[in-house]
Amino acid sequence: MNTPRPFRIDVPQAAIDDLHARIRANRWPDKETVDDWEQGIPLAVVQDFATYWAKQYDWRKCEAAVNAYPQFLIELDGVDIHFLHIRSPHTAARPLIMTHGWPGSVLEFMEVIEPLTNPEDPADAFHLVIPSLPGSAFRESHPRQGGPSPRLRRRGMT
Repeated sequence: MNTPRPFRIDVPQAAIDDLHARIRANRWPDKETVDDWEQGIPLAVVQDFATYWAKQYDWRKCEAAVNAYPQFLIELDGVDIHFLHIRSPHTAARPLIMTHGWPGSVLEFMEVIEPLTNPEDPADAFHLVIPSLPGSAFRESHPRQGGPSPRLRRRGMT
């Protein structure tokens, strides 16, 4: 049986600097030939997002917000799955698994963690498990790309 391993986000500054440099070095295509979204997302919108990510987004603030909660990795079918596990201080709290969709992340739940784990009425409290979708967040390794899990292959379900 696999045991959850404690985890803490610690992205090296060099990786953040590299991302910023790659965003700034992007070669942009020509502007679309229409003035609406008929040909997809307008170039100006994409450029605004890129500027935000390269110059304004505070990764360290995000990292600190997630690191404020207990995090773990557990290997399931050869893939490390990242999850938050927040216990309520209330002993009668009920378990609740919260999952995000794609695209998304555990960040979607930051504002509801405290109200759910430590509400005014202890009878409304939950212990939370918030997993990240495989491949969408933090993991130490990803030994294979795509394809069915080893468990399904062993059971002839592929």
